[in-house]
Amino acid sequence: MALTRHEKSWILYDWANSAFILIATTAILPLYFKEVVSSGVDPAVSTSQWGFVNGFASLCIALIAPFLGSLADIRGFKKPVWMIFWLIGVFFTLPIALSGPGTITLCLLLYGIARIGFSGANVVYDAFLVDVTREERMDWISTLGYGWGYIGSTIPFLLSLAIIQYPSLVGLSGPGEATRLAFVITAVWWFVFGIPMARNVTQHHGVPPTSHPVRDSIRRLSATFSHIRQYRKPFLFLLAYFFYIDAVDTIIIMATAYGKDLGFGTSMLLTVVLVIQFVAFPCALLYGWLARKLGGRFMLLAGLGVYTLIILTGYLLPSLADPDMQMILFWVMALLVASSQGGIQALSRSLFARLVPRDSASEFFGFYNIFGKFAVVLGPILMGLTTRLSGHSRFGVLSLLLLLGTGVFILVRIDLSETGCQKN
Repeated sequence: MALTRHEKSWILYDWANSAFILIATTAILPLYFKEVVSSGVDPAVSTSQWGFVNGFASLCIALIAPFLGSLADIRGFKKPVWMIFWLIGVFFTLPIALSGPGTITLCLLLYGIARIGFSGANVVYDAFLVDVTREERMDWISTLGYGWGYIGSTIPFLLSLAIIQYPSLVGLSGPGEATRLAFVITAVWWFVFGIPMARNVTQHHGVPPTSHPVRDSIRRLSATFSHIRQYRKPFLFLLAYFFYIDAVDTIIIMATAYGKDLGFGTSMLLTVVLVIQFVAFPCALLYGWLARKLGGRFMLLAGLGVYTLIILTGYLLPSLADPDMQMILFWVMALLVASSQGGIQALSRSLFARLVPRDSASEFFGFYNIFGKFAVVLGPILMGLTTRLSGHSRFGVLSLLLLLGTGVFILVRIDLSETGCQKN
């Protein structure tokens, strides 16, 4: 069945906002901040500053996410709440281009607010899944979003890299100006491809409008907590999600550091990141197609099985004496990550969307956001502690099986025979 206008517009926003994560959060801005903005500053200090602003932004959105979602669940509020955070993200990314040597506070402030805008918009964006498509299409539409998001991040990233490498082609004097242009490209890309969502996606589910939206949102949030047992399935899923996504995200976060420990160069590791983006695109779509045939939970468990292989491969890697074999196995790990990362993230989103009450979807996705944000705390700590006690990072990687296994144990015990967002 062809995609509807609402589905296409929703998917395009994943295409739009993924550029921010790759360019501003993962690749270009962190390097620009370290090498240019913080030039002359102790590397340990600049690294801690970058870590602090990311942690603070994540903490801010994690604390307000349930309230934000509850407010967005009021009919007529969902799109305005999403638009506010979307525009905050876009318009605070744009002036990052003004930052230069010594503008540490300005750069961190602009990026931190943009990151909050990105995350806040995503809380509501994920919840819009219940509005844009039918339950039986959620797995497919969610994986399409993640899949096209990989390509949507790679195109402006490669364009930015080309301009940085050859600034004279666009009339710029050097790589510094070209790097600043990359942040303009990111903001424009995010804005332009977010317009279809702003124009075409509408809210169909929600609670009745109220004359006191803030007060009533807080009351509904309190009621959800006080009747949490009535929502056993979604909260059991969140518990499973907390553990398994922690293992998945820790592997993603720690992969380059682990590669450095093994002696791989920066150029190779950046190449690995790019290859993952391209391979992840068709693989995410494949997960969505197979989920329609075999079921969303089956494919989610299959993806977590792949991550078990990744962990075991990472454990065995340092024991190989041949550097060439180490490199080959590291590439195998990277391709395994690319094969299943998007599928796991997309199917988690769609399975959760099927379990939550339609009229309170944004509120529940606020909790989903919290569990996802705080999940990336336990894994790195467990990996770091195990590495410290054992004296080798390979045992730290192996320890992630504990988190993955716990998540799978809970996931297989959730009764998915009845969805449709009922109390249970």
